[in-house]
Amino acid sequence: MESSIPASMNGVPMDDDEFERNLKEIMEDGPTLSDSSNTVQSGSPQKSVTMTQSAHGLSEGNTTSSNQMPMSQSLNLPSAPTQPPVIKSQSLNGDFVPKSTTTMSQSAQNKLEQVKNWSINTYKCTKQLLSEKLGKSSRTVDLELEAQIEVLRDTKRKYENILRLSRSLANNFSQVVQTQRALGEAFSEQAQRSAELQDEFTYNCETQRALVRNGETLLGAMTFFTSSVNTLISKTMDDTLLTVKNYEASRLEFDAYRVDLEHQSMAPKDSANVGKTEELKRKLEEHKQKYDKLRADVAIKLKFLDENRIKVMHKQLLLFHNAISAYFSGNQSALEATLKQFNIKLKSPNSDQPSWLEQ
Repeated sequence: MESSIPASMNGVPMDDDEFERNLKEIMEDGPTLSDSSNTVQSGSPQKSVTMTQSAHGLSEGNTTSSNQMPMSQSLNLPSAPTQPPVIKSQSLNGDFVPKSTTTMSQSAQNKLEQVKNWSINTYKCTKQLLSEKLGKSSRTVDLELEAQIEVLRDTKRKYENILRLSRSLANNFSQVVQTQRALGEAFSEQAQRSAELQDEFTYNCETQRALVRNGETLLGAMTFFTSSVNTLISKTMDDTLLTVKNYEASRLEFDAYRVDLEHQSMAPKDSANVGKTEELKRKLEEHKQKYDKLRADVAIKLKFLDENRIKVMHKQLLLFHNAISAYFSGNQSALEATLKQFNIKLKSPNSDQPSWLEQ
C-alpha cells in the first residue's frame, strides 16, 4: 500500500484545495515562458526577481522553538550593453590589423632599412679605403685644397708645441714668484729681530716684494697668452679639422660609388643591370652633391681660419714681447701699461679664485 504524504507549507499541514490555490497564485506571479526566453537571449531581465529567505532562530537552553523570520530582498540585475565595443583597425591587404601593430611594424621596417643602407655604405667605403691603400683603386684629389689642409695640420702641431713650452714657462715662473714672496717674508722677519742689520734686511725685503708685484703682473700676461693660444688651437682649428674630417669621409663615399658604377657599366646590358646602373647613378649624384658642398665649406673655413689666426697671434705675440721686455728691464710702469693696452685685469688677492686673467 502506498501512503500519501500530506502537503505542508513551512511545517503547517494544508488540504488539497488550499495547496492548489497557492500553486495557482505562484504560477500567476511568475514570468511567462516568452518573457523567460527573452531574458535569456537579451541578457536583460523584464522583471525583478524576488527572493524569499527563511531565518530560523535557535533559543538557548534545553527548549528549542522554530521562530520563522521571513525576509525578502529585490535584486535588480544590470542590463547588458546593447552594442559591442568597437576595436579600431586598419585594413592591410584585406586583413584587419590593429593600428598599434601596424605602427610598430612600419617602425621596425624603417629601422631595418636604415641598418641595411648603413651596412651597404660601410662595406663599400671600407672596400674603397683598402683598395686605395693597396694601390688598386684611384681617388679624387683636390691638390690645392689638400695642400692647405696639410699646412693647417702642420701649423696646429707647431702651435701645440708653443703652447706646451709657454705653459711650462708660466708654471716655472709662478714657482719663482712664490719663492721670492717667501724670501721677502724671511727678510722682513730678520729685519725686526736683528737691529744691527735692520737696514740691509729691509732693503732686500722691499726688493723681493717689488719683484713679486712685477712677477704677478708678468704671470698674468703669460696666462692670457697661453689661454688665447689654447682657444685658437682647441676651438677654432679643431672646428675646421672636424669639417675636414667630414669632407674626407664624403670623398671616400663618392669614390666608392664612382668605382662601383664603373664596374657596373662593364656588365651586360640586361634589364636587371640597367635598373641597378640607374640606381647607382642616382646615389652617385647624391654623394657628389654632398662632396662638393663639404669641399666648399672646407675652403671657406680655411680662409677665415688663416685670417683669424694672423690677427690673434699678432696681438698675442706683441703682448708677450712687451711684457717680457718690461719685466726684465725693471720698467714697472711699462709693464702695467702693457696690460692696460690689451685690456687685461688681474683679480684681487682676496677673490675666491687665484690670480687669473679676465678680459
